[in-house]
Amino acid sequence: MNLQLTLIRRSCLIAIGCAILAFHTSSTGMAQDRAATAVPAGINDKFKDPELNVDEWLQRFEVESREVYGARKEVLQACEITPGDTIADVGAGTGFYSRLFAKRTGLDGWVYSVDISPNFLQHIAARATADGIVNLTPVLGTDVSVRLPTESVDLVFICDTYHHFETPSASLASIYRALKPGGRLVLIDFERIPGESREFILGHVRAGKEVFRSEIENAGLEFVDEVDVPAFEENYLLRFRKPQ
Repeated sequence: MNLQLTLIRRSCLIAIGCAILAFHTSSTGMAQDRAATAVPAGINDKFKDPELNVDEWLQRFEVESREVYGARKEVLQACEITPGDTIADVGAGTGFYSRLFAKRTGLDGWVYSVDISPNFLQHIAARATADGIVNLTPVLGTDVSVRLPTESVDLVFICDTYHHFETPSASLASIYRALKPGGRLVLIDFERIPGESREFILGHVRAGKEVFRSEIENAGLEFVDEVDVPAFEENYLLRFRKPQ
């Protein structure tokens, strides 16, 4: 009898130990997954810096050698903008797409240039005034929200910016709220393929296309398609829609 009790106790201890080990292994795996997709620390500090020099970024953003600038006509076509659309350019940067959107949607439409950088927004406002663009509003976003009214926009455009979202789920929730039923989201970001992508991309972009697509779908948006942009070598363009 004592022998049987001893064996039972040993079996229980072994089972408990296995369960603890399995839990630890699972937790470690989840932690590693989170670490693998974590936004690099301080990724947005330079944009929030009050000393940010916009001219330096103009030389980086608005040059033909940058894929998303050189292919701007093809990207505009993929956005399928119609006159009267209300558009949110999230992560507007220097605002070159915002200005293109404002011209495409016309005076019956509107563009919200959303960014976390006050200096970029000041530049966007000044440039819009200089260009005679009156249907554009700069919006100071946060790390958790695009700060737009509920069901206020037909299109959300996120170009080379999603990998900068420090709290993707919260930011996507605010985007979902801001989109009208049937509204569209266009995402452009960098292909992140270990063994193929540049070291800068591997170290700067937290995850690949499939992860980003999954996060957006989990936020409630439906995947529509991937648009082939011939000029893109490092970027991709995905389209989504908010259910009616």
